[in-house]
Amino acid sequence: MESSNPAELVRPLLRVRQTREFTDEPVDPAALGAIADAARWSGSSTNSQPWRFVIIRDPATLRAIHEAGLPQTRSLGTAPAAVAIVLPVQPGRRVAHGYDEGRAAERILIAASMLGLGAGIAWIGSDARPTVSELLELPDDRFVRTIAAIGHPSEKARRPKSARGEARRPREETVFQERWPA
Repeated sequence: MESSNPAELVRPLLRVRQTREFTDEPVDPAALGAIADAARWSGSSTNSQPWRFVIIRDPATLRAIHEAGLPQTRSLGTAPAAVAIVLPVQPGRRVAHGYDEGRAAERILIAASMLGLGAGIAWIGSDARPTVSELLELPDDRFVRTIAAIGHPSEKARRPKSARGEARRPREETVFQERWPA
């Protein structure tokens, strides 16, 4: 980019959004590989890299996970692909792993957006985790809490969800200099 305006340089990040409805157009396997690579290059606590990633393209698996985790998995109902973030079961590392998981999930959304795709987080609640573990054939010491649905956004998903200027609280209500406002 040629602009030296910081706001313009980060503008693509402001365009990343949750997509929860997709067309049936398939996702290029090379794009899924690039998205997984972006996720695996995310930072992690003490560089532990606790996550592993499972790329899912089988429609039956995607729909079974969708059904198991509703309503938090509604995006998997139309997604042609997804990336599951698999974490180790380590009770003493829950916070660090959760932080690392969030970093990887955000990278997945950003990478998908950069490739002209949409992505949305599907949250796997504790009641659906055994089903997801079975479907993905995970070992007992691993689990999935976050799956990113990936695909080409539907027309409905491309429409703004908020009126122009209303998608975020005003900057003066959310960003402060040096300390909390009086």
